[in-house]
Amino acid sequence: MDQDLTRPGELNEACGVCGGFAADQPLAFLTCFSLYALQHRGQESAGIAAGPGEGRKMWLKRGMGLVSDVFPDSADLKGIVCRLALGHVRYSYGDGGRSPENVQPLKLRYRHGELAVIHNGNLLNTVKLRSELERQGAIFQTDTDSELLAHMVARQGSSNLEEALAEVAPRLKGAFAFIVSDGRKVIGLRDGYGFRPLSLASLDGGGYFMASETCAFDTIGANFIRDVEPGEMVVLDEEGVHSRQFIANPCSKLCVFEYIYFARPDSNLQGKNVHLVRRELGRQLARQHPVDADIVSGVPDSSIAAASGFAEEAGLPYEMGLVKNRYIGRTFIKPTQKMRQEGVDIKLNPVKKIVEGKRVVLVDDSIVRGTTSVKLIKIMLRAGAREVHLRISSPPVKGSCYYGIDIPNAQDLIAYNRQVEDMPALTGADSVGYLTMDETVEAVGLPAEKLCRACFTGDYPLLDE
Repeated sequence: MDQDLTRPGELNEACGVCGGFAADQPLAFLTCFSLYALQHRGQESAGIAAGPGEGRKMWLKRGMGLVSDVFPDSADLKGIVCRLALGHVRYSYGDGGRSPENVQPLKLRYRHGELAVIHNGNLLNTVKLRSELERQGAIFQTDTDSELLAHMVARQGSSNLEEALAEVAPRLKGAFAFIVSDGRKVIGLRDGYGFRPLSLASLDGGGYFMASETCAFDTIGANFIRDVEPGEMVVLDEEGVHSRQFIANPCSKLCVFEYIYFARPDSNLQGKNVHLVRRELGRQLARQHPVDADIVSGVPDSSIAAASGFAEEAGLPYEMGLVKNRYIGRTFIKPTQKMRQEGVDIKLNPVKKIVEGKRVVLVDDSIVRGTTSVKLIKIMLRAGAREVHLRISSPPVKGSCYYGIDIPNAQDLIAYNRQVEDMPALTGADSVGYLTMDETVEAVGLPAEKLCRACFTGDYPLLDE
């Protein structure tokens, strides 16, 4: 992803990566369907690189928009003869990163052939490495930090991609799940903290596949094997699969927001099903912040599981109080000032007959700037809700993120330097309840030290190193 650490806008997903190696599989076609499963992780661009192997150039197609925009007839991909493929869906940080040359996969030529690179995450030492490479004569083709790895491999000198990556990848400081190919093999790498997810699966009929989330495996009928470990390099080639640890003393710090918001509910991360975790977050929320109410409703889509868990634990009916319009693009231009001021009404609309006259518990996964929460409370009250009690299935977000998640600067966060007691007045809700960090970790079901919680706690791995 991009090096710009200024993050205007609302909370957005990380990128999605996938790729595999197989002798007798329509890999480009399977990769396309995997990208559909990973579309929630990035909606700005999509791309696929596919390789026939020795001595021939890799095929590449990429473009701006959704997977369906870039590959309108995915069946055509069945005709591409290849034994390896890489796919990427992208979300970038700033407007400067949203240009066509930054779309991945990146495909670059060097003295030993070609490199295709895809990346999910954000590097912290981009400026230092880029300056160093530019002084050595490197000519960068993109604004992304992802390109750094290709330049470093090219300068390392070895024609063996695995050895070159093992030499240079430890110099990358930050969050990354890379998948790289030279047309002969596919290599996945995960940073030493494992901030961003990456998993491995086998393909029926032979071959292996990697992806950011296990939901991609379900889509193509692949069989989950295991998560790629922090600091591990997994190599897929004609001999099968093998791996090596390229970072000594790794430490698992998977982003806890993957469970709260980013990952698809049908994905499994570190052995935990995302939907079940979110439902338990909702149950925990009901135990810690009960309220006299008539109905419970969730904010579509990521909060539905938590809302259902809250309703089950509280013994209240779950109702669809909000409906999401799924066909409004992110760049939708609202034609009037009133519509711009009430932008949430375009994407989320209350079901008036459900909420009218009711005391509503509205469950959301997080509050970032608070703008959306304020508008949601207003439209629920305008629809006739008698009371609206906001319940958040995570702690207050108090800090930005340096590891590939689009969280605004700390000063723009509604919880920054404020207490939970301030939230009802700021949002317009009758009451507001958050989970604590301990309660969130308990619901996830993993040791706290195995999760990155920096945006909640201010304890940033790597920054003090």
